[in-house]
Order: sequence, then structure tokens, then C-alpha cells
Amino acid sequence: MPVLVLRETTERPEGVAAGTLKLVGTKTEDVLDAMKQLLENSETHKKMATAKNPYGDGTAAMRILDILAYEFGQNNERPENFKVVDN
Repeated sequence: MPVLVLRETTERPEGVAAGTLKLVGTKTEDVLDAMKQLLENSETHKKMATAKNPYGDGTAAMRILDILAYEFGQNNERPENFKVVDN
């Protein structure tokens, strides 16, 4: 999912380098321009949306919930072990 960072700097440069984040600053015109570019240019949106996310696959919380449910007897079936996949 494309992310526009409304700051002048970021402590997450790996996301910018990967192409999933765009540092747009805090000026209203710059923010609106970046939003318009994402909304109106499908190629720009696609490029950011399909970039490899350096922060994971977005499913960590569900995996944690599944293992906790198993460990506390709420689920009788043990979840599969997590496999690291280089997407």
C-alpha cells in the first residue's frame, strides 16, 4: 500500500529506498500534489503498491493471535510454522 509521509525527515529511510513510502513534506501544495499523483496516475500507484515492503507482509498480528489461541486452548489445531519468504 502506498504511503505518503507528511514530514520533512523520516526515521524510516528503508521504506523510501524500497519505494513503498514517499516523503512529501508538510506544505499543503506538496501534499495535495503527491495525493493527486497517486490517485490519478495508476502507474505511480502500482509502482508503490507492488514495491517489496521492507517492514514485512502485514500478517504478523494474525499469526501471533493464532499461536496464542492455540497455546491458551482456544484452538485445538496448531498453526503452521512461519516460513520466511523473500517476496
